[in-house]
Amino acid sequence: MSGPGVVAPGEVALRCTDLHRYLGRDEGRVHVLKGVSFEARRGQVYAIVGPSGCGKSTLLYLLGLLDQPDGGQIEINGRLMSNTDDAARTAARGEHIGFVFQFHFLMLEFSALENVMMPMRKLGRLGGEAMEARARQLLDAVGLGAKTHRLGTQLSGGEQQRVAIARALANQPTILLADEPTGNLDVKNSALVFDLITRLAKEQGQAVILVTHNPEIAQRCDQTRPMRDGVFVG
Repeated sequence: MSGPGVVAPGEVALRCTDLHRYLGRDEGRVHVLKGVSFEARRGQVYAIVGPSGCGKSTLLYLLGLLDQPDGGQIEINGRLMSNTDDAARTAARGEHIGFVFQFHFLMLEFSALENVMMPMRKLGRLGGEAMEARARQLLDAVGLGAKTHRLGTQLSGGEQQRVAIARALANQPTILLADEPTGNLDVKNSALVFDLITRLAKEQGQAVILVTHNPEIAQRCDQTRPMRDGVFVG
């Protein structure tokens, strides 16, 4: 599944330097991230772990360009993105970043195939036949090739999350961000989803950054970065 923008595994896909983020106002203002620096290379899987409230999800949202830092820099493929305007950030998300969340956020009234094609339609890089062919290829890769026309409501929770993985990979992003991607799944489906994320990302040379409370998942990643009180420790 090669395509435009594919970079050799091992190259730095994302780098952040001295990130700070405050949430709240006045007396309730909290310093959530306190100078976080981090880099992710293609073909590698990184786990960010730590207790609730330590800043993991805040960091992930910054790295995904869904929020802006109060200080520091974020680079994607060597391009400074932390201070760009909304249009540039939206374009970069569509082209370079795939998201997998704890809740799949599928459009349940649409088929699995249509859900996977949605990011490709928005990006507008491929024609209709090419989009459908890629969506079918991805659904095959996550073991749902026989269920391409099933509506979201006709899929199990594990199957819905596998469709979400295929959707996240639709535009061949540089970076895959996953926030508790197995949090709603049983042990068997958790292992399956993690295996799919890591196998497909390594095959396509994506950098994977996932937030997890699951120690077994974290141990299977290439690197684990523990967080405490807004900074990496250890």
